Amino acid sequence: MIEREEKAGPNFVTLGPAGTNHEFVTRKYLAYRGLKNAQVKLIDDFLVGLAMIKNGDADYMIQVAVHPECANIVATAHFKYGIRVIDTFISPSKELGIVTRRGIKTPKTLALQPATTKYIDVGKWEKLVYVTSIMHIPEGLLNGKYDSGLTTLEAAEKYKDQLQIDIQIGTVDDPWLVYGKCRVSNSNLVASSSSVAFPNVSYY
Repeated sequence: MIEREEKAGPNFVTLGPAGTNHEFVTRKYLAYRGLKNAQVKLIDDFLVGLAMIKNGDADYMIQVAVHPECANIVATAHFKYGIRVIDTFISPSKELGIVTRRGIKTPKTLALQPATTKYIDVGKWEKLVYVTSIMHIPEGLLNGKYDSGLTTLEAAEKYKDQLQIDIQIGTVDDPWLVYGKCRVSNSNLVASSSSVAFPNVSYY
């Protein structure tokens, strides 16, 4: 009996390192779309991702729309590379919170990714330390670079003997963008014909 060789799926790129919300949500999106054979490559710069799509090293890229570089990436994709936004969706993030190194009674420094600055009142800390990814924060806490950090609750659970949860933020419902080479809008609005928010509304 001849076994059929399983066809390789499309290559998606998104922001690393491993364990980021970008990887978490990208894998949820692939499961939702039924793309079982899709591959996920992690990058540290969205401009690198655009170049990978242009050069054929990747097929699609996923980015959260609240990322500080989002407007620049959309424009660069469109005008420099001919890459378009081909899909959008909403997804909750991982569970987030303020995590502090045990033994610190009055935290003075807080590490966070710039896009998360409005998630809490940062005025409680004397100094803010901005990082490129919330996944770098646990290591910085353990190394004593800062007292507290806004990161995933997984980090506190993984290092529960050294870290504690001070504030539970929960999940955030973010809008996400999918980039690809094929333009889907054709100068028209593209949206789902059904809507959870407006299930019985007809405009025609």
